[in-house]
Formats: sequence, structure tokens, C-alpha cells
Amino acid sequence: MKPLNFTVTERFLRYVTIDTQSDPESATYPSTEKQKDLGRILVQELQEMGVTDAHLDEYGYVYATIPSKTNKNVPVICFCSHMDTSPDCSGQGVKPIIHHNYNGDDLVLPDDTTQVLKPKNHPELKNQLGNDIITASGTTLLGADNKAGVAEIMDACYQLMNKPDIKHGDIRILFTPDEEIGRGVDKVDLEKLGAFAAYTIDGETAGNMENETFSADGAKLIIKGVSAHPGFAKGQMQSAIKIAGQIIAALPYELSPEGTEGMEGFVHPVNISGHVEQATIDFIIRDFDEALLTQHAGVIKYVAEQVLQNYPEATYELVVKEQYRNMKQVLDQHPQIVEYGMEAINRTGLRAKLCSIRGGTDGSRLSLMGLPTPNIFAGEHAFHGRQEWVSVQDMQKAVETILHLCTIWEEKS
Repeated sequence: MKPLNFTVTERFLRYVTIDTQSDPESATYPSTEKQKDLGRILVQELQEMGVTDAHLDEYGYVYATIPSKTNKNVPVICFCSHMDTSPDCSGQGVKPIIHHNYNGDDLVLPDDTTQVLKPKNHPELKNQLGNDIITASGTTLLGADNKAGVAEIMDACYQLMNKPDIKHGDIRILFTPDEEIGRGVDKVDLEKLGAFAAYTIDGETAGNMENETFSADGAKLIIKGVSAHPGFAKGQMQSAIKIAGQIIAALPYELSPEGTEGMEGFVHPVNISGHVEQATIDFIIRDFDEALLTQHAGVIKYVAEQVLQNYPEATYELVVKEQYRNMKQVLDQHPQIVEYGMEAINRTGLRAKLCSIRGGTDGSRLSLMGLPTPNIFAGEHAFHGRQEWVSVQDMQKAVETILHLCTIWEEKS
């Protein structure tokens, strides 16, 4: 591939300054209107490139098509990234900083000097010597998850529209809202998208490709206690708040996020609310083995029943709902989709590595909806926190990977 005049860095620096935080408590779609602010900018930039069908729909999705540049009948492929940032950390007023020619030292973030990126805590920094590291200023997340992927896809679109020598079939572009709160594909129009396969650009280390995610359920534990006036509560009050606290404290460490790694699943309380009479604990339940999700929910039930033995008048209800499922069961039926992705990464000069991800992507649900969608690296690290970072060079490699994928599908058709 001829040398590229990359635009990914400039795009990324613009996109991260736009607050697109999603809101799990909202009932609207998208959950926050401000996500459409970025969507409108992306549509305008795509149209300025000459992508005539680029548009933002009522639900906050951006759709676009890069027209074919071949006479071959090539399957339509899609590239997808999400526009929202995590509700776990502020995304308002992001001030990106480029740390040029990284030398291996600690990176102190200027707006909160307690925020220090240390190679011992961020081991991937050791592979970034001489590269240009982008962080936020210390008071917000950066938004590389997933605006790095958005910028990489947008740069790839720019290259495809301006380099007639790159042969490819029709390429669909999809930018989604609300991925961080599990609703990223709730309103996607797969018929309009019309793709045979897709790739989310939402992974971590450069060279990595992921064909396996957690399977995921959400659980809501509702505890009903007994309320009484605190001045006259002896022998009567059974506080749902205190019961909830004891249940959380009794959960096994070896089934917690902080106590698991690799292919191990977990049960994780993510929110607690309520009062003396009724309290609610929201959990996420994760495992690569779908069958183990029921077993993990059973642990919550067992712990609740054990604690409630000391509160005979209190009761509980556990409601479990499916969130997404491991995409590997679908991708294994279409091995060429992953094989082409691995080949594209290798063509950039990186060594492709096939991984499992301890999380989920839009691709998890898209795959189960009939659109096989593995995940490719975007270069994002330490996401959902104030020490989030990405390197310029890794983003450029992601752009190259997207372009190689386009040509590989054309070559092999």
C-alpha cells in the first residue's frame, strides 16, 4: 500500500472534545441527545468527502456507503464504532494532550497531578517508546473508547474516497449510540445496512483481534424489609438497606471482577438504591460459558437467602434478563471473516493475535442478530477512567488494517 497522508489524529482530537456520554437511567433513544452532536459532524464530514448517502437517523445512528471500485461481485462489509463514552467518568470538557516521542517515563497529567500513567500500571506503554501518546488532562476520560475507532474509520473513508487505486466492494459505515449502556444496536436497521459481515473497531492493543466476548446477563435483586420509626424500632425494623449491604459483603471474592481474570466469569454489583422498606441491587453477570450464567445467578440467590435467615420478615425477588451472548458461536460458522481480519493486520507489519475480550462489543449482539462481527483493535487503553490513553501510531495502524481488509475482500472474491 502506498504511503498515506493520515488524518486520524486531527479527527480524533476534534471528536474527543464533544461530550457524548450516554445515560443508563434515561428511557429515550439515544439516551442523551448530545450524542447526535458528534453524529451530525460525522455526517457533514462524510458528505464533504463525497459520500452522498451519509445520514443521521432519528435514533442517533450514522449510516453511510463507500461505493464499490471493482467489477467483481464482492460481499458488502461494514465497519462499526460507537460514538458514546462511558457514564463511569466525565466526558465533558475533555482536553486532549499529545505527549510526543514517549521516552518511557511516567506521564503526569497537568490538571490533576495525582493522575500519573506509570509503565508498571500500564505495561503496554513499554511498547510505545518513540511513539506519540494522547491522554486527557487529568479530570476527564479521554474518549478513545471508542472515538479512536470512529476517527480510524473516518480516516479510512477519506483514503478510500481519495485513492482510486484501492480496489474494494461496497463498504458500509455504521456509527452507533449507547454502546456503553448495552443498547448500541437496539434500533439498528440491518436491512438498510445490507452487509454480509462487519468489523467493530473497538479493541485495545495494536495487532489484537477478538472473536470471543463474554455472554452477559443483568440481574436486579429487590429486597423488601420492614420499616418502623427509628425511635421505636427495637425488635421491629428490618432495614432493606442494611440487608443489601450484607448481601454485597457476602459475595465471594473469587467471583468478583477484582478476583478473576482470563476466561473466568464474575458477578458484579453496579448500583444500589432504596430505603429502609425496599432496596434494589443491580448486578451484571458475565462468563464466556453461557451455561455458567445461571450458576452465577444462583450464587446471588444463595447469598440472599443466607443473609435473610437473620431477617424472617424480609423477602427478596431476583429478576434476571439476557443482555448479550458470546459471538464466537456465530463467528465459528464463518471462519473467513476472522481469517481476513488477521491477514489484514499482518499486512500492516504487525503480528496478528486472536484474543478473547473480557467484555462485550456491539459485535456481540450484531453477530447473534445475523451479522457476524468480530472486533479489531483501535489502540485504546485504560478506558472508562481518567488515565485513558491511545497512541497516534497505533491509530494509524488501525486505519491501515481497515484499508487492507477492504482490498482482501476484493482480492478473494
